[in-house]
Amino acid sequence: MKPTVILVHGAFAESASWDRVIDPLRAAGHPVIAAANPLRSVAGDAAAVSDVVRTVEGPVVLVGHSYGGMVISNVDPGAGEIVGLVYIAAFAPDAGDDATSLSLKFPGSTLGAALRPTPRGDGTTDLTIAEDRFHEQFCADVPAAIAHRMAITQRPATQEALSEASREPLWRDLPSWFLFGEEDRNIPAELERFMAERAGALRVVGVEGGSHAVGVSNPEMTADLILEAAAMPVAI
Repeated sequence: MKPTVILVHGAFAESASWDRVIDPLRAAGHPVIAAANPLRSVAGDAAAVSDVVRTVEGPVVLVGHSYGGMVISNVDPGAGEIVGLVYIAAFAPDAGDDATSLSLKFPGSTLGAALRPTPRGDGTTDLTIAEDRFHEQFCADVPAAIAHRMAITQRPATQEALSEASREPLWRDLPSWFLFGEEDRNIPAELERFMAERAGALRVVGVEGGSHAVGVSNPEMTADLILEAAAMPVAI
């Protein structure tokens, strides 16, 4: 049974951000689920993805983009037969790490100045990237028309989710793979290398000129790394 690939989008994106990655995975015979990430809290979002994992029979590869890496790292290890983790321009937190603090560990992130807050009735605050800053900040290596559509369809994350600490991460017990853009303005490439080394990643790929939306601009390279992970169905 080929592993099912569960794709978890991050903040300021949505499930359709995986569109061009899905076809090569399916062509290789893998069932694919592009999960809806609530973007409300690390624990709650991880619980939602854990519920998706529970619906799958057989091995599962979890793939996270951006804040989605926080989520896949915190999925319930008993939810299913999880065999690998793939981080696409994503956070790979250790216990106690939160996304906001991690992004500032090394210089290079300009995200803070591009964010716009929206207070919510439940006392939380939604964050979005200003539409006129989105292309430069999030996806500088994709065509302007696509960037404009991505800006319009972006989904907000709560400020509280981005500052919530991780529990003990799954990468401590599972193999991991990392791919990121060398020109990422949300999560600096230096931070990605640090997190990959800390996690003992089996492969680390830095894409020259790649933005934070490296899965959109380089879908084939992204799919290839996921397929590499899916070809190793037994956790190391």
